[in-house]
Amino acid sequence: MKIEQGLFDHMVLQRNARNVSEAAFAGTAADGELLAGVKQSGKALKGFAGVSLGRSAKGRFAAVLKGLPVGGPYDVELSVKNADGEIVDRKTLKDLLVGDVWLLGGQSNMQGVGLLKDGPKPKPLVRAFYMDDQWRVAKEPIHNMWQTVDQVHVDLNGGMPHAPATDWGVGPGVSFGQAMHELTGIPQGVIACAHGGTSMAQWDPKLKHLGSKSLYGAMVRRFRKNGAKAAGVVWYQGCSDADTNVAKLYTDRMRELIAAMRRDFGDKSLPVAMVQIATVVGWGDNPGWNMIQDQQRRLPEKIKNLAVVPAIDLSLVDAIHISGKSQIVLGRRLAQAMRVLRIGPKAGKLPIALKKVSVTSCRALGTVVVEFDNVVGGLRSGSRPTGFSIVNNNTLVGVYDIELDGNRAIIRSTVPEETLSAGASVHYGYGCNPYCNITDAAGRSLPVFGPVKISTDRAVTPFIRDFRVSELLPSAGKLDALECPKPSAPPLQAKAFAADFCDFRQDFVKRAPEDVLVIYVCLFECEEPMKLCALLGYDGPVKMWLDGSQVFHDPNGTNPALPGDSKTPFNAAKGTHELVVALSSNRGNAWGIFLRLERLDLPVRVIRKGPEFYAMPKIIG
Repeated sequence: MKIEQGLFDHMVLQRNARNVSEAAFAGTAADGELLAGVKQSGKALKGFAGVSLGRSAKGRFAAVLKGLPVGGPYDVELSVKNADGEIVDRKTLKDLLVGDVWLLGGQSNMQGVGLLKDGPKPKPLVRAFYMDDQWRVAKEPIHNMWQTVDQVHVDLNGGMPHAPATDWGVGPGVSFGQAMHELTGIPQGVIACAHGGTSMAQWDPKLKHLGSKSLYGAMVRRFRKNGAKAAGVVWYQGCSDADTNVAKLYTDRMRELIAAMRRDFGDKSLPVAMVQIATVVGWGDNPGWNMIQDQQRRLPEKIKNLAVVPAIDLSLVDAIHISGKSQIVLGRRLAQAMRVLRIGPKAGKLPIALKKVSVTSCRALGTVVVEFDNVVGGLRSGSRPTGFSIVNNNTLVGVYDIELDGNRAIIRSTVPEETLSAGASVHYGYGCNPYCNITDAAGRSLPVFGPVKISTDRAVTPFIRDFRVSELLPSAGKLDALECPKPSAPPLQAKAFAADFCDFRQDFVKRAPEDVLVIYVCLFECEEPMKLCALLGYDGPVKMWLDGSQVFHDPNGTNPALPGDSKTPFNAAKGTHELVVALSSNRGNAWGIFLRLERLDLPVRVIRKGPEFYAMPKIIG
C-alpha cells in the first residue's frame, strides 16, 4: 500500500467545525475492502477498530478518515481485506495529530534568515511539512530548500541546488505555530511554501497550471498533498515589489492572490494574517517602500477576514531581514491576529489601526493628533517616543515633541497650524529605515502609514505663490491714508515665490532702516458665487483691497508672520476678482506675507467627500 496524499507519518490533520478529523486521503493498494484501526498510547481507540472506509478498486483508493478527536498522537493501521476475508495489504501511519494546519507563504522574511541560536525551541505538538515533503516536529529551518521537491525553488536559485543553511534560517512560522498551540491548546502544523526574493508577479495565481514550476502551483500542490484542508494562511511579502512603478499594482495583485487562494483552497472566508514589511538599510530615498507599507495597512478595508501585523519596531539581523529573536515576537503577533480573525473580539483585538488625524494649535504652532483603534492598555515607548514625521511640500517639518496619551499620539511641530492644514501630511515610519519604538501594552507596534493628509474639514486653497508685484516704493507709514493702487500704477512684474511665505527679506534688509512699501496683486476666478475668506499672514503694517474696495487694515502688524494672522470674509460673485495687498517693510523688520483663500459656504459632509465634489476659487496670478 502506498499513500499519495492526505495521510503521512507525524502529520497534523486539519480538524473540522466539530473538532474532529475529516481527512481525505488517497493512494494505491490491492483490491478489496479498506479498513482502518486507530491506537492511542498503544491502546485501541474506541470506535476505531476495523472501521470500513470503502474499497480499493483497480489498484487505487480514495477515502476519508472521520471522527478522530482533536489531539493525539494516533497510530492508524490501514488494511485491505479481499473477498475471502484475508488481509492482502496493510500500512501503519504513526504519530498523527489532529489540530490546525497553516500555509506559510511569501519571501525571505517568511522563509527565515534569523540566526538559529536565537530561534524557538521545538515543541512536539507543533509540526512542519518541510520542503522535502516530510512531516516532522517543527524545528528551524523548516524551509530546507536544499531538499526541495518543487522545481520552482531550484529554478529560482539559478537551476542549482540550494546550499544547506548552517547558522541561519529562523522565520516567524514556527513561533506562530507554537503561539497558536498556547492559545488553543491543540496541535498545530505549518506547511512551508515561501521563497526569498520573490515578487507578486512570481506568485501570480495565473501560473498555477505550471504546477511545481510556479510558486503558486507548488503551494497548491503541497496543500492538496496534505488533504486539501487548512485553517488559514500566514504571509510575509512585499519587499521585492517596493519599486515606485511596480508598487502601484500591489493592492490589486494581493486581492487577486487571496481570491485565488480562497477559491483553490475551498474556503471563501479563508483567514489571512500577513506582515507589513519592516525596514531596509541602504536603499536611500525609495518612495516605493512606503507605498507598499501604506497599501498593506489598508488591505483590511478591501479584503475581508484579513489582518495586517506591523513589524516596524523589530530588530534586523542584516540590512533587510528580521532577527531570530524578533521573528519569535512576530510569530506571536501573527498568532494573536489570526486568533481574532477566527473567533472574533472575545479573543482580543486586531492589530493596531489608524483611526483619525486632526490638527490643533498650541502656542501658535501646529499640533497633530493621531488616534488609533485596537490599542490595548494605552500607547507607550521604552524611551522618548519616536517614529512620526510631518512632511510639507516634500520637506520634513520640525517635530520637537511627541506625547502618548491613551490611544493618541500628540505631535508638536515647529510650524503654525495653518501651514499644516494647507496640505501637509503625517507619517509613521517615514522612509526606508526609520526608528520607531511605539507599542501598546500588549507589545504590538503601531502600523507604518502615510502620507495621510492633515485635514480640518475645511475647503482651503494652497498658499498663493504667484503674484504680480511692485518694485520697492516709498514709505506710506502705517498705511492709513494709502488708497488702492490703480491698475496702471505702480508698474507690476510677475513673480513666482519659491515657498509659501512670499518674502522680500533681502530687499527690505538692504534698505533698512529706511521704511519702504511693496504691493502684491493676485487674480482669482469663481465659477459660481462663493462666500470666501482671505487668510492673510504678515509681519508689518498691511492693508488689503478686494476689487478696489478696502477689506482689511492692520497699521500695527509686526513679526512673526503666521499663516492666518487675519481672516477676512467676503462674498465673491461668479467671475474674476482682484486681491491687492500692501505691506510696509517696517524699517526692515517685516519680510513678507502668506495668503490663501478658504470657502465658507460648504457643508462639512460635502468637504469630506473630497475636492472633486465642489468648486474652489481658481488662482490665475
